[in-house]
Amino acid sequence: MAYPVVSAPYGLLPQNLIGGQVFAGSTRMYNIQYGFATDIFYGDFVVLSRGNVTRASVSTGTGLNQTVGIFLGCTFTNPTTKQKLFSQYWPASTTAGDCEAYILDDPDAVFKAVVCYATTAVASAALAMIGTNLSAINNTGSTNTGNSANAVLAPSATPVTTTLPLRLVGLVQETAVDLGTVTYSSGTTTLTVSALPSALPVGTDVSVLATNGQIVQTGSFVATAANAGATSVVLNQAASFTINSGDKSSTVVFTQYPEVLVKLNQSLHGYYSATGA
Repeated sequence: MAYPVVSAPYGLLPQNLIGGQVFAGSTRMYNIQYGFATDIFYGDFVVLSRGNVTRASVSTGTGLNQTVGIFLGCTFTNPTTKQKLFSQYWPASTTAGDCEAYILDDPDAVFKAVVCYATTAVASAALAMIGTNLSAINNTGSTNTGNSANAVLAPSATPVTTTLPLRLVGLVQETAVDLGTVTYSSGTTTLTVSALPSALPVGTDVSVLATNGQIVQTGSFVATAANAGATSVVLNQAASFTINSGDKSSTVVFTQYPEVLVKLNQSLHGYYSATGA
């Protein structure tokens, strides 16, 4: 069965725990303050303030210190009908005093997320990014679906020392997109190639095709988006096209990975901070 096209971000969705442990669906209940004036969507980051969870803004790639986890819905009494409701999101300014949020607070949780290069424009991750730290993009979720629109920011380089909120632990293979191949002629950081068959988003994985048909990683990815038909591609760092005994490949393979697996960096999670919320 074909997987659907990844067209927009959806926040952070739990998959499992690091080390291959199963996520059993366990959450912790936290209070949301009466009348809290900001929507909180399924898949949003949350932090604690005076014992209540509040939505964390990550628009600058920071703002996640004391993160307690990811919001996975809530329950409260409708102030008009007096009926108990279960909601995918917290509607801003709801005057309910008994609201409890379902928070996935396990610091070892691994989440699936979409990679974007600006707001909700889907980009790509690459094998060379695994193990690096990445920023998040703050987007407003949907009140129609109740789901978050937060995304992971596709880097134009591979930060290795910068403190950022997320650690990339894997690529989602099932939704990878083959963007085609080109003939390489020269260059290591800026490649001169035959006309691109498809547009390349930032972060596109760059590999080469060996004579035996195997894929060989170059350790680089696309740093500047390129349009279909372009004959040059800018990479984040010099690519290696040497295979085995010195053979040089002339076929470059481009693959888009719109979804990734990430976890919160331990130093930012409230459970591992010596400073209280």
